[in-house]
Amino acid sequence: MAKNSKKVNKVQLCIDRDFTISKVDERIYGSFIEHLGRAVYEGIYQPGNKFADKNGYRKDVMKLIKEIGVPIVRYPGGNFVSAFNWEDSVGPKKDRPRRLELAWGVVETNQFGLDEFMDWCKKVGTKPMYAINLGTRGIDDARNVVEYCNIKSGTKYSDMRIKNGAKDPYNIKLWCLGNEMDGPWQMGHLTAEEYGLKAGRAGHIMKLVDPTIETVACGSSSLYMDTFGNWERIVLENSYDTTDYLSLHTYYGNAEDDTPNFLASSVAMDQFIGQVISICDYVKAVKRSKKTINLSFDEWNVWYHSNDQKVEKWSEHPHQLEDIYNFEDALLVGSMLITLLRHADRVKIACLAQLVNVIAPIMTSDTGAWRQTIFYPYMQASVYGRGEVLNTVVKVPTYESKHGDAPYVDSVVLCDEENETLTIFAVNKDLEGDYELTCDLRQFAGYKVVEHSMLTHKDLKAVNTEKKPDNVKPVDFTKASKVEKGILTSTLPAKSWNVIRLAK
Repeated sequence: MAKNSKKVNKVQLCIDRDFTISKVDERIYGSFIEHLGRAVYEGIYQPGNKFADKNGYRKDVMKLIKEIGVPIVRYPGGNFVSAFNWEDSVGPKKDRPRRLELAWGVVETNQFGLDEFMDWCKKVGTKPMYAINLGTRGIDDARNVVEYCNIKSGTKYSDMRIKNGAKDPYNIKLWCLGNEMDGPWQMGHLTAEEYGLKAGRAGHIMKLVDPTIETVACGSSSLYMDTFGNWERIVLENSYDTTDYLSLHTYYGNAEDDTPNFLASSVAMDQFIGQVISICDYVKAVKRSKKTINLSFDEWNVWYHSNDQKVEKWSEHPHQLEDIYNFEDALLVGSMLITLLRHADRVKIACLAQLVNVIAPIMTSDTGAWRQTIFYPYMQASVYGRGEVLNTVVKVPTYESKHGDAPYVDSVVLCDEENETLTIFAVNKDLEGDYELTCDLRQFAGYKVVEHSMLTHKDLKAVNTEKKPDNVKPVDFTKASKVEKGILTSTLPAKSWNVIRLAK
């Protein structure tokens, strides 16, 4: 990394208001709740807690989720879903079975399930992305759960929903066809051909029940799977006509405590997306199809802090995979968000995994809820990252990393014509040097800086805790940005996440 603090490092953003990538699909800011650890129980649902409403939903958690503005939530898994019987999670709670949950080695009580999730979604102001079990179950069960959720009345499963207290259909529009079925760890793991056929048949029968739904087929659970590439190709060859999106999953960590390489992980993410797009378009060409498969990056995050946690076998909602995120994690999350936006023409859905307690931006205890460091870039991107993504050329020096040459600054510009606003997201990955940013905005006459929010900390390992929830949080840095004669100039401090907002 640059070490000469006296040197003026420069980054230039080059944009044209007519050179756009795509309008942002708000679902790119989605998240994920799995029946894992304390994500559900003690996370979003904790009857008897002083913060819980009459239904047991944590109101303090709902407030933070509303602050983010989470547009969709993927549920109920994850690995959990591949041995899950959806019928266990509906109807009177006293009649719901306790099950051995094989994916994570715990007991699932089913006291929070499909019916509660749909009620919770309505209260928190989000929409569902529901995953079906294509591991231990099959296409008949897929048909039945769509009938339960989306048919008005007059059939076995729609009437079951009404009997369970939900008169109106849930109208779930987005469905995941299983989870990570390429993984040998998955319940009912399949080969690419087996899964592609199963997913294609499930999607077909689900759309016969409700032709308005969209489906997400499982792509590789990691770029580093031995089957990557061939898996995507074979799955799509066997399910193309009934699939709308292909999923991607990736997590990054810094177990080696090598911050420059860690922050360069967004380069690997960018390459991953590009490779999957190429495979989708190859299958499209081979099939001579006019249909384009877009991407659902429905698991992404930093994950490595909690990998050595031990859990008692067959316990109930233990403390599990509870990463305590530090400041450098927030920087990478910011870069990952920028990477997703730079591919907004094909990445239409994305889910930060997960939302509460389990590798999450929000943490809870019996006495409160607080924001982890990664909360802030995620929240600010969701709130301000709307409109059209402009093709943003970032002229900046690079450094060598294990992922290839990495830019010192990641950035993207969004234009919201309707509200006459411009938003710039930028991460300075240089650990010691500030960067002077310039951008020619003469096409945006009359636009002025209204806010520059900046997140930094002298300690890369700084964290937020219940006792010190504001140790790492954004500060007002608006004095660092101005527009003169149509040219924006700004300062991006060393190791910082920046949101620069302009309005006409």
